[in-house]
Amino acid sequence: MLEWEASELPMKTQAELLSLNRSSLYYKPVAPSPEEVLIKHKIDEIYTKYPFFGTRRITHTLNNNEGVFINRKAVQRHMREMGIAGIAPGPNLSKRNHQHRIYPYLLRGLTIQHSNHVWGIDITYIRLNRGWMYLVAIIDWFSRYVVSWELDQTLEMDFVVDTVKRALSKYTPTIMNSDQGSHFTSPQYTDLLKEKDVNISMDGKGRALDNIITERLWRTVKYEEVYLKDYVSPREARTEINNFLTFYNDKRPHQSLGYQTPASLFLV
Repeated sequence: MLEWEASELPMKTQAELLSLNRSSLYYKPVAPSPEEVLIKHKIDEIYTKYPFFGTRRITHTLNNNEGVFINRKAVQRHMREMGIAGIAPGPNLSKRNHQHRIYPYLLRGLTIQHSNHVWGIDITYIRLNRGWMYLVAIIDWFSRYVVSWELDQTLEMDFVVDTVKRALSKYTPTIMNSDQGSHFTSPQYTDLLKEKDVNISMDGKGRALDNIITERLWRTVKYEEVYLKDYVSPREARTEINNFLTFYNDKRPHQSLGYQTPASLFLV
């Protein structure tokens, strides 16, 4: 699909026309070992069920309940590569860049009254049969509508920036909430929000409930879609997750919404 040589269009333009992430064009994956895949999938399952578990508890659970014998240092390395950390001991996603500004949490005591009042953004690990990908999504907290999302094979910044740009090209929230991970403290991310006069909110360090609505989205995506499938390729993962998120937005009734769909509240 891409013309690497003798093309009149630069690779950036070709990628945009084909809706591809630029970082993916140059990514040459090294196949992980089956043991590494198994361990990371187990960590993902434990973390999804118990997001307040830190590395000590996850190591204990792997060794005593899952039959995976591993030390804490190895678990820390795997979780760092997966872009996750236990909610209780620290930020919920990637390690914070201390040169980046941290913004206050703006949602404490706030009553969310309408669509586009508050959005949340987060990244999660998506398992494949022989590897994994990363899913970033923006969700409207009032309606639970997934405004924009993207899958990528790396944790590079491009797929976050592209997802935010796509969302902001259609709608503008009053507040955008995230954790304190390096993707969301980066000027590449925060400058996009400032250009649209969006108020930036970040979870308090070690607060499990600050991003609860986005956490519930991840549980829904994994228990109702990802864990029921065995994606053999990134293409299959994109197709199936696209189908599920379309169903989630347009057809899946939510108990918390009085059994209405997210789209019925968001697209009014």
